[in-house]
Amino acid sequence: MSKPVKQMHLAALFPVNHLTVWRDPRAGSQVEFASYSHLARTAERGKFDVFLLADFPRLVEHRAEISDVGVAGQLDQITVLSALASVTNRIGLAATVNATFNEPFDAARRLATLDHLSGGRCGWNVVTTPDAWTGENFRRGGYLPHADRYLRAAEFVDVARILWGSWGSHGATRFHHEGAHFRVDGRFTVPTSPQVYPLTIQAGDSEQGREFAAATAEMIYSRRLGLAGQAFYSDVKRRLARYGRAPEHVKIMPGVSFILGDTDEDARENAELMQRQAVSPQLAIWYLERTWGRDLSAYDPDGPLPDVDPDPEAAPPDWPGLADAAVRLRRVQKWRAFAAEQNLGIRELVMKLTAGRPFIGTPARVAEQMNDYVQSDGADGFVVVPRFAPGGLDDFVDQVVPELQNRGVFRTEYTDHTLRGHFGLPAPSEHLQKALRRTAAGVGSVRTGAAKP
Repeated sequence: MSKPVKQMHLAALFPVNHLTVWRDPRAGSQVEFASYSHLARTAERGKFDVFLLADFPRLVEHRAEISDVGVAGQLDQITVLSALASVTNRIGLAATVNATFNEPFDAARRLATLDHLSGGRCGWNVVTTPDAWTGENFRRGGYLPHADRYLRAAEFVDVARILWGSWGSHGATRFHHEGAHFRVDGRFTVPTSPQVYPLTIQAGDSEQGREFAAATAEMIYSRRLGLAGQAFYSDVKRRLARYGRAPEHVKIMPGVSFILGDTDEDARENAELMQRQAVSPQLAIWYLERTWGRDLSAYDPDGPLPDVDPDPEAAPPDWPGLADAAVRLRRVQKWRAFAAEQNLGIRELVMKLTAGRPFIGTPARVAEQMNDYVQSDGADGFVVVPRFAPGGLDDFVDQVVPELQNRGVFRTEYTDHTLRGHFGLPAPSEHLQKALRRTAAGVGSVRTGAAKP
């Protein structure tokens, strides 16, 4: 018996890569609504499942100053998505919500509001934050150890779902929750939204992150491709059974970019040109300084890597996430070995390190590569990250999407009105909703991630 052909899912991520994305001469403003609306409406024209916004709760700094290679600011996502709900009709709208520094009631209320305003198209990407540098922007400050971040995130999701499920046939019932990280008591202010609760997205890759995703997520934004991606796919899908969940109820979607050309050779030349354009000499030195913890401005960007080792005393906030001197030294040693093997100077090395793994070729070739990967169970679809905004998705929608549709692996029209419907996911069962209301009232308990959708 032949294996059934899988249908591909597509998400579009508004690009906020502070290293390269806004250096493209075709890029517009990252704070003008026109940039968001053009990209979201283009994705909807391409029948994408969802438009996703990332979130960085602190601007990039370098030597205690705002970095001039970073973006000039970032808007509040749910406000932007609420505005996008009025200029789109079918595409899902997903915000990234930081579970380390936000509170469940406020996040749940804003997301439920977006679900109402959009007619059931809301999603939320639940993330954690590892460093105290970001925490300085918040009342709680500090940071949580890795394992505790996921414990808080799991309870955050549970509490949000309790709130979303607390409305019964006679209106708002009283909720009560008391756990390790949250104690809440009251009545939720927003009536049950079209999806009951928004589609849950997660992007964890560690052991705790994978387990959290298996228990909670309905879409996983993965950073793995190739053999590593296939291993990640099978590992997470295997974990679902212990939570009573079916493999088809979690979509695993790696983040990818694309570079097109009239021929495959033309596309490869475009890829090299774009990457050289994106990585300026200034950015190349800045990229190394974040790991070395030293002023490297005297080094030639086209010359060899610095022969000096990283400063062992360098510490956040100037280099958040790279405080451990041993970690930084191992990274430098790895880079030196790679640069020596490939005969790369500083700028060429940074070009390699920031290039990602785009699909490169003619539109037909890119569609073929993407479909082969999905059919071989490396993914259920992709999060497409254009190289610039607002027009960076146009060529993909105009040239690659028709190729996927001609192969019969991607929709030609929307068949549902909700984001959960786009993914073929049922609404939360009445059994789960009743269990949530009983838990909200302090009767019994429920682990929402362990329940079947």
